[in-house]
Amino acid sequence: MIDVLEMTKKYGKFKANDRLTLSVEKGELAILLGPNGAGKSTLIKSVCGLLRFQGDIKIGGHENHTVEAKRLLGYVPEFPVLYPILTVTEHLEFIAKAYRLDQWEKRAEELLARFELDDKKKKLGKELSKGMQQKVSVCCALLPQPQAVIFDEPLVGLDPHGIRELKGVISELRASGCALLVSTHMIESMEENWDVTYIMVKGRIERVCRREDIGADQSLADVYFSITEGKEKEAVL
Repeated sequence: MIDVLEMTKKYGKFKANDRLTLSVEKGELAILLGPNGAGKSTLIKSVCGLLRFQGDIKIGGHENHTVEAKRLLGYVPEFPVLYPILTVTEHLEFIAKAYRLDQWEKRAEELLARFELDDKKKKLGKELSKGMQQKVSVCCALLPQPQAVIFDEPLVGLDPHGIRELKGVISELRASGCALLVSTHMIESMEENWDVTYIMVKGRIERVCRREDIGADQSLADVYFSITEGKEKEAVL
């Protein structure tokens, strides 16, 4: 559903992403792990069509920059970007019109209620806390019922209720056949349901790890630190 093949992103001579290849199938939760500066956000922005790159990225078989691909994809950025003078409801209405959705109001109400925003519908974007802005961003991404969703550090800024609800939504999306790519530093937060993990270091994917590859005496965190700490030591030497 999400297919990245030999993708490279350069800033001048610096390679932020170096020949990355990954795929996320329907009903699969893929986690993107890596230290700061590993290139995770660059990869995500490239997949979403926000950056130019070398290589090939497809969503549902469509080139990622096409309208067909964008209709299939939902995106929750690390830092929510809301229009300061639009209300919460107007943000959802904007998304509904952009995606040409019919009878979207009921789903919007359900999403707002789930994330405890139903009493904030008339609040302007500039009046919301970061956590509330993040919740609105999630609601906007899920309103069109996308077949693939990308989350960049989705739990940052959320309160305990928001974290619980978002984790529940992610589990439901996975069960419904949605392809999910989640970039996070909070390894333990996604350790329950993941299917495949891509561990990035310095712009490259150093390890592709499937759940069945993890031994009974190991955790995903153990694998992650064994790879990233080893690379850091190599850099020092």
